[in-house]
Amino acid sequence: MRFFTGNPENRPTEPEAIHAECPGPEPYLPSEELIKAVNLSIFLKRPLLLEGEAGCGKTRLASAVAHELGYPLYRWNIRSTTRYQEGLYEYDALLRLHDVNLLKDVNAKAKEGERTLNPRSINNYLEFKELGQAFRNDCPSVVLIDEIDKADLDFPNDLLALLEKPYEFRVRETGKTITANYPPIVIITSNKEKGNLPAPFLRRCVYYFIEFPKRDDLKKIVEIHFQQMAEQGDEATKTPPSVDLVDAALDEFLAIRGQKGLTKLPGTSEFLDWLGALAHFANQPYSAAALKAKAGELPYKELLFKLRDDWRRAGFAASS
Repeated sequence: MRFFTGNPENRPTEPEAIHAECPGPEPYLPSEELIKAVNLSIFLKRPLLLEGEAGCGKTRLASAVAHELGYPLYRWNIRSTTRYQEGLYEYDALLRLHDVNLLKDVNAKAKEGERTLNPRSINNYLEFKELGQAFRNDCPSVVLIDEIDKADLDFPNDLLALLEKPYEFRVRETGKTITANYPPIVIITSNKEKGNLPAPFLRRCVYYFIEFPKRDDLKKIVEIHFQQMAEQGDEATKTPPSVDLVDAALDEFLAIRGQKGLTKLPGTSEFLDWLGALAHFANQPYSAAALKAKAGELPYKELLFKLRDDWRRAGFAASS
């Protein structure tokens, strides 16, 4: 995929070997423009903000980048109640108090199961989370902040202080400041669930909108996807779909996406699931000729349509 193809002097310091927490191979086909956006983000040490319809590959990009560079990946899933501190660390004060009370019992043991009871050491009650762990690593890391727009409007701006120099945060319970030796590569996804993100936050991001793949790109994605599944030893899908079935499925899938009135268009992941079912779910592959002729009900429509109104519209008649 050739991520970060710019001046070698500007590359982030690489670990001596691939990190143990580096994700496995990701069947991802980035465009040259997307590769350039990733490179700019790394070069400028700014977050990469991704937008695009569901299923276009925003989330999977982080895994692909981490694998390509050999770095660990941390995924921070954002909720409506998320605060920026939650991505740094958690301090379990209740567990510490529990241990203090437990050790007052003269008959209590020094261990409870596999856990050492030592309330004198605050580190036993600290757990560093996705962004906090990335700051503490001895090599660069990739951090995916997924669906940032779900959080409160103050969340993006609060996050900015962490993602700029001096790249540090303070652990209030210990009074220590943790400074990142290797600022993480941060990839942020947004679906605009609550409208536009704050302007100060947008100014500090590298922005990229991922277009839905064209037909030729989808065909390449299919090839990479099923090749990887075969390499992973998945017996159920070891034989890739035939060329005729792939072509017929692509034609029908793109016709479905071209329909007017659909609330949620099926994405790449839905297409791969659907094609896998066409090729392997029954005793024999679904007939490419039948798919081209639009004979009968649309097969396995439950893999493509996820909303009631779209489900009701599903069928060959709608795309004829």
